[in-house]
Amino acid sequence: MDKINKVGWIGIGRMGSPMVQKILDSGYKVAIWNRTRSKAEALATHGAIIVSSPEELASVDVLFTMVSTGADLEQVCFGANGVFKENEHPSILVDCSSIGADQSAGIREKLNQRNCHLLAAPVSGNNKCVKAGKLSSVVSGPKSAFDAVESIIKAYSLQGVSYVGEGELARFCKIAHNVLLAVYTQNLAEITVLAEKAGVSRHAFLSFINNSVMGSIFSRYKTPALVNLDWTTTFTPFLLRKDVDLGLKEARELNVSMPVTAATREALQSHFGAAQSKDDPEAYLAADFSALLETVAENAGISLKSENKSVPTGLETE
Repeated sequence: MDKINKVGWIGIGRMGSPMVQKILDSGYKVAIWNRTRSKAEALATHGAIIVSSPEELASVDVLFTMVSTGADLEQVCFGANGVFKENEHPSILVDCSSIGADQSAGIREKLNQRNCHLLAAPVSGNNKCVKAGKLSSVVSGPKSAFDAVESIIKAYSLQGVSYVGEGELARFCKIAHNVLLAVYTQNLAEITVLAEKAGVSRHAFLSFINNSVMGSIFSRYKTPALVNLDWTTTFTPFLLRKDVDLGLKEARELNVSMPVTAATREALQSHFGAAQSKDDPEAYLAADFSALLETVAENAGISLKSENKSVPTGLETE
């Protein structure tokens, strides 16, 4: 494929903004669009070019997208002001969103008809991971397209990039990843509450877990939230539930039994039920998914308090 000169990006949210920053820092010129323009303006001071509609990105060589749903991706690609409305359009679309394999396959077919290659390239990690160089990516699609843009993906995926093959295989990897995220988070909340009810402080218990063979990048960077009850949003319960539902849907279609995932789905649903007793249910459910800890604690009959401890995250920068 030809050399990539122009890069476009749609979706400047919690993840998109630091990912674009990494690409800019690597020397690429990037044109960006976001539904809420003000969220994109900070990147303009670092060299990003802000456009006023997706269709203005039709002239880029490769377009990256980081949006919430498959419907959002359809809209920015093929909607009234979509990138692929006219004959001129990018030759490669790299979608970093978490969407279902069926949705992705449908979009891939439409793009193939326009001689555009789709790379499914979801990521693992939150915005702090991006900044600390701990983000990783899994990618599937045409190998020639991957080879052409691998260096750009590596600009923000400093923890590693895994190419897993053709088609929608990366979507399955990401769905499986987020199912594990839900199961891990729910169980981490349960055992943390168990230890606390027995008399162990959360910071001491999680220090033990993080230093054990069961510790992980994730358990370390979530420890401050669990210790100090900081529910600053990185990923919402709504999005986590969506991904668990996607995992269970794929499991049914592929005849894979996932009883632990099914149980986690019901535990996650209890968090939505608990929200109804809060003064502001919408705000409660807009908080970070790690607030699942509160629901587990309430079910155990204990009231959590911040331990006001400075604890390490395992990330080099904050």
